[in-house]
Amino acid sequence: MGISDKIHIRCNRCRDRRSYCSKDRPKCTRCQAGRFKCVYETARKITVSEAYLRRLEAKVKFYEGTRTASVRSSSFHEEDDEIEDDLLLPEEFTQLSVESPRSTSTGFKGPAHSDHFLKSFGKVSLLQDDGSLDQHEEFYDREALPSRRFSQNSHIRLPPMDIARQLYAAQYTYIGTIFAWTDPTAFECLMQEAYQGPPDLGDLNSCLVHSKLLVILAFGKMYSVNQWIDWQGPPGFDYFTRALELLPDVHEEGSILFVETLALVGYFMQNLNRRDAAFLYVGMALRMAITLGLHQESTNSELDDLTRERRRRVWWSVYSLDRIQSVKSGNPITIYDEDIGVSFPSKLPCEPDYSAADALGNYTKLSQICGEITVSIYRRTPKSGLTLMAAVKKIIMALSKWHQELPEELRFDPARLSISRESVSTLLHYSQCINMTARPLLFHVVQKRLKAGLADKERDWREGLTQTTVRVIEMCVAASQDTINMMTIAAQKNLVATYGYMDSEHAFSAAIVLVMVCVAFPTDRQNTNSMNAALELLRAMSQKGNSHMATRYDLL
Repeated sequence: MGISDKIHIRCNRCRDRRSYCSKDRPKCTRCQAGRFKCVYETARKITVSEAYLRRLEAKVKFYEGTRTASVRSSSFHEEDDEIEDDLLLPEEFTQLSVESPRSTSTGFKGPAHSDHFLKSFGKVSLLQDDGSLDQHEEFYDREALPSRRFSQNSHIRLPPMDIARQLYAAQYTYIGTIFAWTDPTAFECLMQEAYQGPPDLGDLNSCLVHSKLLVILAFGKMYSVNQWIDWQGPPGFDYFTRALELLPDVHEEGSILFVETLALVGYFMQNLNRRDAAFLYVGMALRMAITLGLHQESTNSELDDLTRERRRRVWWSVYSLDRIQSVKSGNPITIYDEDIGVSFPSKLPCEPDYSAADALGNYTKLSQICGEITVSIYRRTPKSGLTLMAAVKKIIMALSKWHQELPEELRFDPARLSISRESVSTLLHYSQCINMTARPLLFHVVQKRLKAGLADKERDWREGLTQTTVRVIEMCVAASQDTINMMTIAAQKNLVATYGYMDSEHAFSAAIVLVMVCVAFPTDRQNTNSMNAALELLRAMSQKGNSHMATRYDLL
């Protein structure tokens, strides 16, 4: 084959008609089918700028120096001389849109949406936008779609308002600051509306208000009673079952209230150890938030600062919960950070210097790092030792930076436990991130030592390991010890959730690390004491009714 045969250019006819060419010799498929004369140019001279040649030269050097790049096949091949390197996406296509206040649709439309494309063309054509694309035309009868809530006639008696406030305070202590579902002011409004009377089953908002209130009360009862009292389920289970009965179907109109309620239901499902159901409910909450455009800053100038901040906090709350559940259940993450364009939570003018936004923001940053752990370490793609170590070092550096920038109010202080548990929840999340990052390295070292036999157990485990590996494993062990220490102190104040998914997961994860270290590493009193304390935490949870932890305690 000659040099000219290797040049991927179209024949003259296909080039002139700007059509696809198979580039087959001596005749391309199109010319052969039409019985046309097929002529290829062997070479042609064109005039190009020096800057263009320099860019091509830089590209060649880049591609030649890239050894790990994967080769991807393409269904079509166009000539390089028809690619405009400096082509920029028009501004209209780089902007995302949320519907205007006059729109009857609550849907979010991204830049690839055909309506957005047509609107952009209208602007270019200087045509007036009559708003018809924003109208939510329905071609079906809404009431014809069945709703399970219309068949529910059961009624549950709400507690007195003072008791409801106490239950709210109990759940707020555990999850009120790390997830911004309902602040105290919003809860008062929610309660006042719900206590006006039983829910109107034909009204979507009324059912959501009662459903959300019942889930909050269920959390409050679960956290405040904190032990088994009924064979049907954990404390608050009666409130939760009624909340599910009132929960609207997902085919109904989305709203921020709907997103919050779905997320709360998903998190309660997680506490019931219904992990698949929890993943589905939280996933629905995240997807509904996306359809509402919460993952992007709204361009609606009529929104006030309070509304904008609420949108941000709800988004990052459901994002954080979804990311945690995806990572800990081994599922792929739902949305990548590159697809998110909304600002982090920020302090409102009416809030103090340290506010709920600080706790939520720091907790969410850890959830972002959780996603990096999944993608870089646990994704099922081939990894070399160098690739794994590079990923581990990058994540450890990110965690160290996070810890250095942590506000003083979020650092562990046992004296503040009676007021809020947010520092414990946040630092347990931090320790869990370290453990998940270090697990592959720790397991590798433990496996090698166990294969060598326990007779050599007292030999220094650091021998033959790189400084980075030693440092990461030491951080993992220290994080596990910190986890057990914090939870032991919290348990003394009855601030460890017996049925709490996060608490049981953190205690169990730390216990695994400490048991492995005590079995495979030289005897260390501090490790042994921490392991015994971890097992005691699991035993206490199991004795109070957490059968899921009872099984894991027996295994350890």
